[in-house]
Amino acid sequence: MKSNKLMYKLFVVNKIFTYISGTGITKEEIELNPGTLNAVQSGEGNNGVLGKISLDYVISKNYKYVLGECLTVARTGSSGFVSFQPHGCVVGDSAKIMTLPKDIACTNVYLYLQTVLLKHRYKYAYGRKVTEENYFNDSIRLPILISKDGDPVLDKKKRFSDEGYIPDWDYMNKYIQKLKNKPIKTKNKISEVPKINFEFWREFRFGNLINEPYKGHAYTKEDLDNYLAFDEGCDSISYITRTAENNGCEMKTSADGLDNIEEGNALTIGDTTATVFYQKERFITGDHMVIIRADWLNEKTALFVLSVLAKEKYKYSYGRAFIIDKIKDTILLLPIVYNQNGKPKIDNERKYSTEGFIPDWDFMEKYISSLPYGDRI
Repeated sequence: MKSNKLMYKLFVVNKIFTYISGTGITKEEIELNPGTLNAVQSGEGNNGVLGKISLDYVISKNYKYVLGECLTVARTGSSGFVSFQPHGCVVGDSAKIMTLPKDIACTNVYLYLQTVLLKHRYKYAYGRKVTEENYFNDSIRLPILISKDGDPVLDKKKRFSDEGYIPDWDYMNKYIQKLKNKPIKTKNKISEVPKINFEFWREFRFGNLINEPYKGHAYTKEDLDNYLAFDEGCDSISYITRTAENNGCEMKTSADGLDNIEEGNALTIGDTTATVFYQKERFITGDHMVIIRADWLNEKTALFVLSVLAKEKYKYSYGRAFIIDKIKDTILLLPIVYNQNGKPKIDNERKYSTEGFIPDWDFMEKYISSLPYGDRI
């Protein structure tokens, strides 16, 4: 599974999957005909499942369903959202079922392909619907089967691509297998988390706490088409965008040959979405990304401060942008350092505030460390 033994090619979705269109299923039908079969529509919550319905009822209505493993894709609403259904499902008219050939289908391959397909979800934002023409004629990049000499193994029947390339199903299966880990354990207990008393917190202008914010270099997905990397052995970095998911990481991309790479230990803010995340490792950015650095910044103080900063997000909906000047002028309530006599410690240089208050970075670190699973950061 080393990167120098991998090669990727584009495959048209309808050469990989068979798709089934659904017909209308209502909540009332599900309530009146309860059962064990998942009914999937266009929602993103609960893995797209609207409820559980009777299989006998589904058959009587001639609704389209699958009893084995499959993927579903939302046509409208949460357009492009792909869910994995381990026990099959029936779909309404706002979703489609996607199945693999029986000789290929397995849980891990479905999960790998689900992840790849979700990377294309951005194409169906802003009201764009998933249609048979645009979705199933689109192409996805997959690892291909190669010979011991490093050359592509070609299928004369051209089952999966017009060029004869064969997806490396075994690699996909093993890649997902490697991701399965033991449950994370923690020694921390809720009873040991320090008490928070807001009486001893003070207001700080965020711009006084940080270095001058700046915009990251704006890469587009088209810029990165030749750098996509799915193998964890590659020298890869995160592509950070305004997405609210996965710590802002839209995808992983190869670092080889890229300029404008940002060093880690930074906060990233999507200025049109007010999404705030901490980036520990090197990264590159998409459009409208603001980068925050500070001398007090580390993984734990960052997690504390961004939790407070994220509370400002509600102010920047409906087209209001969290631009650099507004970021700097944001007022945060933070714990401060006190002397042994119980009075606030004052910084005569007024580095962080006009009153001379000093944020208690040590308390913030200890607080994050003491939370359940804080010992695993």
